[in-house]
Amino acid sequence: MTGVAFCFRVFLPSRFWLCAAAILLAGPAFAEVHRAHAIAMHGEPKYGPDFSHFDYVNPDAPKGGQLKLHVIGGFDSFMPWLPKGNSASGIGALGNSYLYDSLVVPSLDEPFTEYGLLAKTIEWPDDRSWVAYTLRENARFADGEPILADDVVWTFEQLKEHGAPFYAYYYGDVTQVEALSKRKVKFTFRSGRNPELAMIVGQMPVLPKHYWKDKNFENATLVPPLGSGPYKIASFKAGKRVVYERRDDYWARDLPVMRGHNNFGRIVFEYYLDDTVALQAFKRGDYDWRFETNAKYWATSYTGEAFRDGTLLTEEVAHSNPAGMQGFIFNTRRPVFQDPVLREAMAYAFDFEWSNKHLFYGEYKRTRSYFENSDLAASGLPDQAELKLLEPLKKDLPARVFTESYQPPSSDGSGRPRDNLRHAQAMLKQAGYRIEGNQLYNPEGKPVRFEFLLYSPAFERVVLPFTRNLKVLGIDTSVVRVDESQYVQRLRSYDYDMVVGGWGQSPSPGNEQRDYWSSASAKRESSRNTAGVSNPAIDALVEKVISADSREALVTRCHALDRALQWGFYVIPNWYLDHHRFAYQSRLKHPPLPPYVNVDGALDIWWDKSAQ
Repeated sequence: MTGVAFCFRVFLPSRFWLCAAAILLAGPAFAEVHRAHAIAMHGEPKYGPDFSHFDYVNPDAPKGGQLKLHVIGGFDSFMPWLPKGNSASGIGALGNSYLYDSLVVPSLDEPFTEYGLLAKTIEWPDDRSWVAYTLRENARFADGEPILADDVVWTFEQLKEHGAPFYAYYYGDVTQVEALSKRKVKFTFRSGRNPELAMIVGQMPVLPKHYWKDKNFENATLVPPLGSGPYKIASFKAGKRVVYERRDDYWARDLPVMRGHNNFGRIVFEYYLDDTVALQAFKRGDYDWRFETNAKYWATSYTGEAFRDGTLLTEEVAHSNPAGMQGFIFNTRRPVFQDPVLREAMAYAFDFEWSNKHLFYGEYKRTRSYFENSDLAASGLPDQAELKLLEPLKKDLPARVFTESYQPPSSDGSGRPRDNLRHAQAMLKQAGYRIEGNQLYNPEGKPVRFEFLLYSPAFERVVLPFTRNLKVLGIDTSVVRVDESQYVQRLRSYDYDMVVGGWGQSPSPGNEQRDYWSSASAKRESSRNTAGVSNPAIDALVEKVISADSREALVTRCHALDRALQWGFYVIPNWYLDHHRFAYQSRLKHPPLPPYVNVDGALDIWWDKSAQ
């Protein structure tokens, strides 16, 4: 699964049995049932059942103080699970929630291992055809009501029926969810070919059934909801600010998985409409912590008295997370972009080398893989294990999957990549395109023109040089910028020709790949299949990734999927960083950050020194 967002993952340590070993009669043979405090995707968990805290936290971090953060945009809902509205930051549709606990939580120093939070124990058979969670007796919602198996079942049903489309893909192979007892819930799966499901079902937030009894779950409301997590909503101003306050009566605060976490007394999200304004506000001290995504800002704007006197600090932290793919995404549902020859040719008009030198201060590396910055990225030619997967799908794959190693076009960095543009012109001419009066026409005689949809002004400086080079090819491009709400709505309904976007990846990809690349998701509104990928070979490879039963198999299958996507020319690859860039008030402190730290720097393990 991913992340990505991205998603929330957790695993279990060494296998500890109840009554030495539990066995389950399954057909003609006995299958061993494991019962433990944690579950790992592959291999064994790092932390045993008696661990006191994760190695990367400060278990004695002081509690209190305040953390102020910024968000660009606005919000009109506290319901992140619904496919409508803009939810406030801090709630989280999958894990990473200040308000809601999940059955399990991940460790950040393992690729994909989950440890019980609401769940005291986790049970699963060797084939992972089901998983059962036994809830802790002291688990409570914020109103004091116990968290029960019925709440888990109810939450699952609501998310599947009314939630955002990705829940349907995530949980598509779940055939039954049942409360076996007051505190034990069991998920049964379609087959034993989706081993990740035993882990990802535990990531969903568990919502209070009794709270929603007389309320409409489908309503994207701004009424602060009842949670179970370490914080509650103390106050808010719609679209402007939301304030979370740490709960002194949080039921899980002393659990090993929570020690050293949730250290701030208050967490405030301030909303800004423009990132340039937000940066100046940070330098004034209006908020405390900033994750920088803009290379120009990082190179030129983190200066001034506050940085000289040490009030504000900057830091770069290396990480081991896959970078995924960011790029200029073709909406292949549009007739103009259904020809892969055109899509490939257009990539020659993007001069990454010029952009990196003149716009990004040489900060970035070129992305070439959908699993960039990891061992999951394909390179060279396919090996025998990959060919065994790819050859049965040969009729639905580009021939170059088997004969070439993909590499995006490179240039001399001049900003006018003449050799590249001449190559693109030759490709288009050979494919039956023609230019008349500086306008390119496709083989059917239709003009090649499209709209590039943006909402961030920062990307205009990247996109405009690209469109000028496209003009040399006779491609007429208009750049249209809309506000965030319009952008989100158009993205959900696939009302765009090209956008800047991407797909995050975790160290252990899985079920989210269906939402990214499957033919079914291409047809379903609000999926994350932004490019409209619809290919039976890719569908088959996605299922192979999901069913991988070892790390070695997962790596091989991701390589094969990567090649199919690379040679499909669904994006013009952009760039990535292999480190995070932070700036923050010097009163904030963090322990050494673990290798799989997410983009927000695992802020729940930071603390405020002034609270000591």
